[in-house]
Amino acid sequence: MEKYSESKLNRVKRGAKRATYDKETIFNIIDAGFLAHVGYIYDNYPISIPMAYAREDDKLYLHGSTGNRMLLAILERGSTSINITHLDGLVLARSGLHHSVNYRSVTLFGSLTKVDDDTKKEVILEKTINTMIPNRWDALRTVTKQELDRTLIVEFTIENASAKIRAEGVIDEPSDENLPIWAGIIPVKQIVEQPISDDKLTPDVATPEHIIEYYQKNK
Repeated sequence: MEKYSESKLNRVKRGAKRATYDKETIFNIIDAGFLAHVGYIYDNYPISIPMAYAREDDKLYLHGSTGNRMLLAILERGSTSINITHLDGLVLARSGLHHSVNYRSVTLFGSLTKVDDDTKKEVILEKTINTMIPNRWDALRTVTKQELDRTLIVEFTIENASAKIRAEGVIDEPSDENLPIWAGIIPVKQIVEQPISDDKLTPDVATPEHIIEYYQKNK
């Protein structure tokens, strides 16, 4: 089982029993979504913002305009951290202080480089779109050279990482367990609803099969 090495930077201290450094587990949590929170420093102020991403092996790809201050800031620094979290349930205890949530979370640490090659940029954009909706890219018009020139893509190499997972029930004080107070778990999951066609579509444009398949799978 291949793991990331523990260090002062990535070691989970609080709730360490819920930590894992296993690469397969970490990659599975990354692949379960397509939005990450990226940290950066702007004018000496720490900021974290959500960004779409695509993963290829140990690399994540982020994209934005060539004037995107976050991408420019992390490129200038040469490193950053990224967090991805999935909420799986609300854990309701008999005491307010023992309420919790079930979740899967990864924190990634690594270095950054700018992607300049247009062919690679287009491949990365295709993977990003298909991470959001499988098979979407082939249904779109071809990206133009001008659009590629206005797009900044950053390659983030995961050099160290850790995951933290809570997937258990209520943990109350033994003295509280017989209190007449409901306790338990409310599972949480993300679903999609019926697709809504753009009102500018002409009548001959039908909802494509890849959209219908995505809806049927995730509704």
